Amino acid sequence: MKQLEIRELTRDFGGLRAVDQVSFAVDQGSLTAIIGPNGAGKTTLFNLITGALRPSAGSVAFEGKTLSPAPHKTARVGIARTFQNVRLFSEMTLLENLLCASNTDSFLRGSLWPPFQQESERLRVKKSCYILEDLGLLEDRESLAGDLPFGRQRLAEIARALARKPRLLLLDEPAAGLNRNETTQLAKYIRHIVSSGVTVLLVEHDMQLVMNLAERVVVLENGRLIADGSPGEVRQDARVVQAYLGSGAC
Repeated sequence: MKQLEIRELTRDFGGLRAVDQVSFAVDQGSLTAIIGPNGAGKTTLFNLITGALRPSAGSVAFEGKTLSPAPHKTARVGIARTFQNVRLFSEMTLLENLLCASNTDSFLRGSLWPPFQQESERLRVKKSCYILEDLGLLEDRESLAGDLPFGRQRLAEIARALARKPRLLLLDEPAAGLNRNETTQLAKYIRHIVSSGVTVLLVEHDMQLVMNLAERVVVLENGRLIADGSPGEVRQDARVVQAYLGSGAC
């Protein structure tokens, strides 16, 4: 099943075309990586998918429905994302960060029926702790997010995104700033997320991580899609080698 469908997606910034008629689809339950040199349009593409930017042309469909450009609506339909730069609430505990992300109950409903509010809070704490345990972060649940080592902050951002119970998770350079051991752990956790049924779309510069992790790789250059295939196919594509990987890559 095609869960996400990108159709002729285009975004202009004045005279600059950052994303140029990009089309591809993502299967439900898959792990797809988007790669390309700096300025290729990868993060702009993520912003278009999540509704943070309005496309100049083209469309994004999720589970058969065309999405409107509105980040809060995108989150409600089952899409969550992380960012290149960590955006945790640094003065809140790690658990509080997840509880903020998972709080979807209306204020009115909770105010009119306090027992519902109490039970809902108990369940949210329980589910948040399950997520933290799955990512190896449970022992840090009462630590301030800003006090965590950088590698654990990266994982914490993923945990917070998962607290929204997404069916599609977009990860924007999750391995940036991580050492090799941390990247190995990250790969293990991403595989676990996919095995739980969540589709993952990954933007990443770490080619070792991408080629060992992704089932499929989409390559952008100057806003245009230049290759789309398995890691092995992309690694051998002459256009990709010239534009990004280089002759000694991977």
